[in-house]
This record gives sequence, structure tokens and C-alpha cells, in this order.
Amino acid sequence: MKDLDIPLAKPALPPGAAKRSGRLTRLVASRGFQSWAARFALTRRLVRSEGEAMFDLVAGFCHSQILLAFVRLKLPEILLDREMTAEALVSEVNVPKERLEVLLAAANALNLIKRRKSGRYALTTRGAALAGVPGLAGMIDHHDVLYRDLADPVAFFRGEVETELAGFWPYVFGAGGATDPQTTATYSQLMADSQVLVAEDTLAMTALSDCEHILDIGGGTGAFLAAVGAAYPALRMTLFDLPAVAPAASERFAQAGLADRAQIVPGSFRDDPLPQGADLISLVRVLYDHADETVIALLRAVYAALPVGGRVLISEPMTGGDAPQRAGDAYFALYCMAMRTGRTRSQAQIAQLLSQAGFDQIQTPRARRPFITSVVTGVRVS
Repeated sequence: MKDLDIPLAKPALPPGAAKRSGRLTRLVASRGFQSWAARFALTRRLVRSEGEAMFDLVAGFCHSQILLAFVRLKLPEILLDREMTAEALVSEVNVPKERLEVLLAAANALNLIKRRKSGRYALTTRGAALAGVPGLAGMIDHHDVLYRDLADPVAFFRGEVETELAGFWPYVFGAGGATDPQTTATYSQLMADSQVLVAEDTLAMTALSDCEHILDIGGGTGAFLAAVGAAYPALRMTLFDLPAVAPAASERFAQAGLADRAQIVPGSFRDDPLPQGADLISLVRVLYDHADETVIALLRAVYAALPVGGRVLISEPMTGGDAPQRAGDAYFALYCMAMRTGRTRSQAQIAQLLSQAGFDQIQTPRARRPFITSVVTGVRVS
């Protein structure tokens, strides 16, 4: 049912005055209408559907915590190996049987597992993704930090929370943040695991067959370039990132058989000049970590490093702009806010930044899976 906005008859509003909600909106908000609509055959289904959707929003935090417990207890891996009863799982996860049964029933309700007639629990396709999709379990596992940052959402949106997430990823404040080996290893592994899907969708949205040399800025341990190298055997590659990640990148390229055509240049785009010679420069999940002034400075440096006809490729989660969508606007936007350095942007906003930096022929292909990544490209034409 499409929402309607039927205004009440009223005098013209003065300039800048807020427009009142439509008549239908106010009618639906009334308790009397809700009670009537729940009994009337033609509206009963709509009322139930909207009620269930609202309850899902209310219960969303519980659902997230069920998911987190499911992942941390390694249930996806255990049940992927073999189906098991609650009694058998008790010894595997060290949770009292009566409490484990509550968790299992909750996971069943969320379609992560299903209970066989035999009493054994098995993974659903959704639950199997937790064991098989690279980086998914790791992303879920670190979300307790974000949950704590959002414990007081009003204070969070007012900017009154000293968020933990900013300390969890200190690299975003500059090269100095990536000196701790444990922080670097944690971040690099999480990013590398999830890069598999990002690379898959990015390469499906843009062809690189006309390129000879790609420079990947902020490429971490080289997961994106490894995927590019496998897809384009003749393409030369350069990775530019902080010195702390260079050894892992070198090892990845060696294992993938790419050492002879993949060069690693340690450095920070904030402090060091960009390597020259590439006709394609990629920025994969880089811009949303940084404020506009940092981004525009980086894009201008990218423009200067490219030859005429060279391209820039930007791939990262983006908001929906004028048509907000869940992944970008109701998740990644909050995540970036908690990191306190960057923000998610729409394809149109990134396109505008590219234009300000001098790029032309800007393209914004439709995303295959917006919750994975979206793409914007531009060309240096002069």
C-alpha cells in the first residue's frame, strides 16, 4: 500500500514554517483508527504487517545479541561440521542446557538454524553464510564496541559520547595509529577477509581490460589487488599503504603468484607523494574513513598522479542519497560517525567531490549488493 499525503485545508504557511503531517498520517497515528483497522478485514493485514515491522525494530538489539552469541560460541562452524542435539551441544559450547535451548530457539526463529524431527539442529542457508562468507563472522564479532557506543543513542547523536570505535581503529587518525602490531593485525585480517566480496562486486561493476597499471591506495594486505591480478593476468599492480601492512601484503602476493607484477610502496597518502605511472587508481573503502577536506585533497593528488585518460575507481558502502537505504543510512552512517573521522556519502556526493577535484566522465553504476559496496568512477580528461 503506497503512503499518501493528503493535507488538511488550512491557510498558507509562512516561509520556512514546518508543514504539518498529512491527514492520513495523523489518522493512522490515532488509537481509535488502529483499533478499528485491526478488526476491519481490508486493513487487518496491513495493521499486522506494520505492527510486526515495528516490533522487529524494537527487538532488533536482542536479535543482534542473539547473532553475536551464535557467532562467538562458534555454532556456525560446529553445525556446519555435523548436525547435533541440544544435549550434545552443551559440552561443545559450555552453556547450561536450559539457557542453550533458549538461544537455539531464538536462532531458529531468526532462521539461522532449523530443528529436525530427530531433535538435531542444522544450519539454514542463512546460518551457513556465517561459516562460509569471508569476514562476516569477524565483522559481527567486533560489534560489541559499536553497541556500547550506541548505548545512549540520544547522547550519541548529540555528539556527547567518547566513542570506543575510534580507538578500535586508530589508523584512521594517521600513520601513527598503525604502529601497534596487534591493532594492525586485527584490522588487516578483518579488512582482508571482507575484501573478497567487495572485490567480487567491484569487478562486476567496472571493467579494467583497457588498463595497464593499477595503483591501489590504502590497499592493506593486498586482498583487492590479489583479486584484480587473478582476473586480469596482464595488469601491473602497485599497492600503496602504511609500512606496517607491507610484510603481509608481500606474503599474500607471493602466495598468489603475483610477486613479479605487484609492487609495494610503503607510505601514507596524508604525508607522502603518490607513486606515479598508473593509468588506474583505486580507492577501496578509503574515502568513508575521512572528512571532506581530507578526501578532496586525496582526490586532487590522485588526479595529479594520473595521465590524461587515466581513471579513478572508488568502491565502498554508500548512502542512498535522496532515497535512503538500510545498509548505508541505517548502519554504515552510524559506524562512520562512531569512528569520528569520516562519513558515508552517496554516489552523487562522491561524484561531486570527483568533479571538484577535476574529474570528468563520472559514472555511478547500479550496485549489485549495496550492503557490500557501491562504485563511482571518473576520468582525467585534460
